[in-house]
Amino acid sequence: MISSDPHLIFADVSLDISRGAFQSALDKLTEMNGWFPESYVLHLLLARAFKGLKRYGDAAWHLTHCCRIAPSNQVAWQELIEVKTLEAQHPETETVIDTITEELEQLSAALSAFSAPANAESADPTPIAEQKQPFGDDVSIPVPTESLANLFIAQGAYKKAIKVYTSLIQLNPANADHYQQQIDQVLERL
Repeated sequence: MISSDPHLIFADVSLDISRGAFQSALDKLTEMNGWFPESYVLHLLLARAFKGLKRYGDAAWHLTHCCRIAPSNQVAWQELIEVKTLEAQHPETETVIDTITEELEQLSAALSAFSAPANAESADPTPIAEQKQPFGDDVSIPVPTESLANLFIAQGAYKKAIKVYTSLIQLNPANADHYQQQIDQVLERL
């Protein structure tokens, strides 16, 4: 190990990964794993090392952990989609059950059933028509779930629902047929 400074170790590991020395990077990171169990950078580098070694299931697990640590950071989400795609293309590689999708579905279902307590209106309330408007079509959806797509359908935001289902196909190729059927049903409503 070069140093006990984590930043220098991360820099050294990044250099190893860029050179294709994935096993060396993994060895260095494994020594550090106990030091920073909730480090976004540590899990991201572990995922990249596992991806380089074609251990896509392990890479997906670490990227999923990154997404839990920093859900708004798009780097881990994009890399997770790439790893899931590679994992689907290479079914002979080791796989890990993706529990984050299930967790997000449960959270989305719970949130959709939630109704906030009634509040007294202020002097200048937002008009009801404006309250029901979904956000614009060009806005990125960082955490796509089937429940979110169903909400968009209920609101009449069919393009957004199709966008969510398309992202779900990339995240979970095993359910691609189901999501494609949902897209077809939404297209019939257009």
